[in-house]
Amino acid sequence: MVFSSLTFIFIFLPIFLILYYFGAPRSRNMLLFIGSLIFYGMGEPYYLFLILLSIFVNYGLGRLIALFYMKKRQKTFFLLLALLYDFGLLLFFKYTNFFIENINALLLFHNDWNPIEPLKLTLPLGISFYTFQIVSYIVDVYRGDVKADSSIVSLGAYLCMFPQLIAGPIVVYSDICTELKARTISIEKLDNGLKTFIIGLGYKVIIANRIGTLWNEVCTIGFESISTPLAWLGAFAYSMQLYFDFCGYSLMAIGLGEMLGFHMPENFKHPYMARSVTDFWRRWHITLGAWFREYVYIPLGGNRKGSFHTICNLLVVWFLTGFWHGAAWNFILWGLFIFVLQIIEKNITLKWLTGDHIISKIVSHIYMIFYILISWTIFAISDFTELGVYLGRMFPFFGVGSTINPADFLKQLTTYAPLLITCIIFSTEYPEQLFDRIRHRKLGIVIALGIFWYAVYFLSIGVNNPFLYFRF
Repeated sequence: MVFSSLTFIFIFLPIFLILYYFGAPRSRNMLLFIGSLIFYGMGEPYYLFLILLSIFVNYGLGRLIALFYMKKRQKTFFLLLALLYDFGLLLFFKYTNFFIENINALLLFHNDWNPIEPLKLTLPLGISFYTFQIVSYIVDVYRGDVKADSSIVSLGAYLCMFPQLIAGPIVVYSDICTELKARTISIEKLDNGLKTFIIGLGYKVIIANRIGTLWNEVCTIGFESISTPLAWLGAFAYSMQLYFDFCGYSLMAIGLGEMLGFHMPENFKHPYMARSVTDFWRRWHITLGAWFREYVYIPLGGNRKGSFHTICNLLVVWFLTGFWHGAAWNFILWGLFIFVLQIIEKNITLKWLTGDHIISKIVSHIYMIFYILISWTIFAISDFTELGVYLGRMFPFFGVGSTINPADFLKQLTTYAPLLITCIIFSTEYPEQLFDRIRHRKLGIVIALGIFWYAVYFLSIGVNNPFLYFRF
């Protein structure tokens, strides 16, 4: 089940909220736990046992770490056992066939080598996200930053919480442990959360799904047959689809969380307004960046051990960030591309990009346009041959591509012009700032209702597109 579905909006959510609001406060964690399992099971019942196992295993190991807290060897053993279990499952389901394919490729020309058959595995929904969440819990218990949860229902409600279960934001246990024990719900929170949910729904259904059709048309035409202008337009369309898709999901999750009495962290802060790659990644998927900073970068030493170690630590972080997104080499290339640009910025260009002079502002935004479109192209196309063709279309002057049928660009530009302009406007902070001013006025209510029913209209006449980040 997904948030942008009529089943969720008109059946699951109303029934759940009625039970949640009118039930006894002490039963809300149990209701949230069971409701979240139903929500997950309706989308992927076969792997429901995995998330239940994760809860039971980490609950037990967390309690053992707390029990042996003063004995470092024992508590370290239980920590390693938890990490081995959690990351082992993620590696098995997400990366086993990737490793098999690469082993087969390396040993292809060996006479005695019989290729290994790939396993028939599907990626469990949300495993990348809930693995990172439970690891944050177990590490924080080990550090003594939080107490091991004494209630398996409470821990289950944290890990399975349906607003952020499948695609984040990544909520670390320390952020909401107090609210898990006691939280308040109110009409004001319901109203505000519902409006935030509606804005996210509009981003997903009205903008992301529709601009995504332009990228789909570019893929259908074939990369070999598109012109250079259309290649850039296609990259722009995918970039906007990815942003409004994932930002929309995050806003819906935050809104749902507020309805349930939880304060969930901001996950996007208008990243396409950034003036450097460094700033971009302080604004894009904020909770993922915070997780890698807290649980990888800082434990490795951060920037405390000199320039060389800082570069090495950033390399590890961006390699893992790319690898976390998918079992394909393009994601690793994407991560390394970001790493290289960040190193260049930190040592050479950052002070010029972030200056107050008008020329600096213009140059920095042009630079970011190129970065955004190129990086998401690498992210989107997993086949290196196809990626090479597409980049060749984008940069024909390198001699690997050519402009073919320039009229294809004008055709698509004419068709999608209003939507492209909408994407540009709503990727800035101004529409949200304006809505926040009128959120609680009658005009704000009218706008929210208009967005809601317009989104419902699109859901009712077409096939719903799943969120892009579900596959990561």
